[in-house]
Amino acid sequence: MKNLFLMLFILWGFSCSSPQKGNEEVLPNVVLIYTDDVGFGDIQAYGGLIPTPNIDALAANGLIFSNAYATAATCTPSRYSLLTGEYAWRGKGRGVAPGDAVALIRPGVETLSSVFQRAGYQTGVIGKWHLGLGEGDGPDWNSKISPGPLEIGFDYAFILPSTGDRVPTVYVENHHVLNLNPQDPIQVNYKEKVGDWPTGKENPELLTTMFSHGHDNTIVNGVSRIGFMAGGKEALWRDKDMADDLVTRAHSFMDKNKEDPFFLYFATHDIHVPRIAHERFQGLTDFGPRGDVLVQLDWTVGELVKKLKKLGVFENTIIIFTSDNGPVLDDGYVDQAKEKIGLHQPAGPLRGGKYSAFEAGTRVPLIMHWPKKIKSGNSEAMISQVDFLASFAFFLQVEFDKEQAVDTENHWIALIGDTSEGRKGLVQEAIQGVLTYINSDGYKYIPAHQGPAIVPWGTEIETGFLPEDQLYYLPEDKGEQDNLAKQRPEILERLKMEWKAILANEQ
Repeated sequence: MKNLFLMLFILWGFSCSSPQKGNEEVLPNVVLIYTDDVGFGDIQAYGGLIPTPNIDALAANGLIFSNAYATAATCTPSRYSLLTGEYAWRGKGRGVAPGDAVALIRPGVETLSSVFQRAGYQTGVIGKWHLGLGEGDGPDWNSKISPGPLEIGFDYAFILPSTGDRVPTVYVENHHVLNLNPQDPIQVNYKEKVGDWPTGKENPELLTTMFSHGHDNTIVNGVSRIGFMAGGKEALWRDKDMADDLVTRAHSFMDKNKEDPFFLYFATHDIHVPRIAHERFQGLTDFGPRGDVLVQLDWTVGELVKKLKKLGVFENTIIIFTSDNGPVLDDGYVDQAKEKIGLHQPAGPLRGGKYSAFEAGTRVPLIMHWPKKIKSGNSEAMISQVDFLASFAFFLQVEFDKEQAVDTENHWIALIGDTSEGRKGLVQEAIQGVLTYINSDGYKYIPAHQGPAIVPWGTEIETGFLPEDQLYYLPEDKGEQDNLAKQRPEILERLKMEWKAILANEQ
């Protein structure tokens, strides 16, 4: 009798929370705003001091998660896991990708975008990609660039190939570099200098933004980047216009698909380095360029919301706001982020930051906003971005390849706030391949590792590495100060067993 009641309850929840096929009006649009380096405490709704009224409005009328995670403390593996439903560490070569990397997600691999396509959605990606393009020796910037987003479930793509501090500093629209003059072909090399363009190392007097560590190769727009580039002058972006460029393309995508359900993966570049806000945002805060680009990010969110309202689809659009990893101040440029931080705490009460095994590396803001279905409130459910694939597949009643997307779990009911029960456990990836584990009881295991205590390239962020095991109880110790490994050996051993089972794919 109890099992029968449970089955009926599940079927009732499924019918109430899932769209009815054949009725497109029921299908909500989905806009996934994936921000860059935004920390757990950066947004005012999470305790930040920098004004973010548009994001805060989503939070005030949506569901705020306090226990949500990216899968890694760096961008490429987080993005890989979000799109594929598989932890990036399960395969080689999925660390932070160089700007000329081959496509990391190959055609035929299951993806979140493919799930939406099979459900009848028009799909688009706009913004930062950083998952590689092309095959063989890497992308041919002067010809058709494939495979890429269009080969893994996106109908439209307007992307930064990698990120703003890496060459080539051009946009790729679908399969080609935007505005490329064939008479001025692009050269890119990450091992040696190509062409005669000046570099930060050789010509620091030409810089408008000085590098602090690394980032001393080819200069574009007064900023030296990682990697060497020459050619393609007509295709170069202007850093200050990037937020406007991405918003313009997003508006066009929405206009074109306003009659159909659409999925837009909108991956902002803010607040990643180089932090160069448009002139109208410069100096708006007391926190320097980092504060200004956070305000610019908030404007971006506001512009997306305005367009959805103008099109009359806002009420039935799911907006997801989250970040790819934790915060960092000095990430390669001298931009006063550290000097002007004041009382603002980008990681909130958490320890560490980007790159770190501590909580600030991967615990990120997550806001779910859907006026038609989601009530405002707070959730303590443990959520991982790797679960978006299975959760939306459940909601849309679409099958997916479970043999490939091995790590994704269906937590749709938690994402819409109908339960506070989330994941039972999740693995997080820090630099140097360190894999931590957190379970639903609130305990966190960091395995012994001989790596450095501080991220070695100048960020001043703690790695979280110690030569012995660490165990923390996060509900009472968000700052991870009290290592319980010796006091609670039985709990430590239990977490190790659970961790090993996930690593062996035996969960």
